[in-house]
Amino acid sequence: MKKISFQDAIEEVVLKNPSYDVESYFFIREALDFTIKMFDKPHDGPERHVSGTELLDGVRKYALAEFGPITKTVLNRWGIHTCENFGEIVFLMVENGILGKTDDDRKEDFAGGYSFEDAFTKPFLPEQAPSSAKTSKSTSAQ
Repeated sequence: MKKISFQDAIEEVVLKNPSYDVESYFFIREALDFTIKMFDKPHDGPERHVSGTELLDGVRKYALAEFGPITKTVLNRWGIHTCENFGEIVFLMVENGILGKTDDDRKEDFAGGYSFEDAFTKPFLPEQAPSSAKTSKSTSAQ
């Protein structure tokens, strides 16, 4: 049996489930590699496993490094609006034999990870000056 390329495997997934842009799958794969390096996981064997929580942290850091202030816009364009969407993409890749998982891994591990506003927009907003203390009204001498 001929082994198909990552590109071909992803294109098959997108044909079956067009909810997410093809680029989102490549992004998740790159974010997974980034996360493995970030957590200093071995490159082979079972110890390479990345949990949903670890992957969400890696996805956030990788996305900010790659896209900066337009991160949320890019992800939204690909159909990604919540951390649950990352989980759906991961599990579509698992179901199609592109990624592996352990018995403990669940799609729900990605639920409620962080708000996209907090993760991808707030880091680029200008800092607000602390509210200044109200100055007391001065009375003028008559």
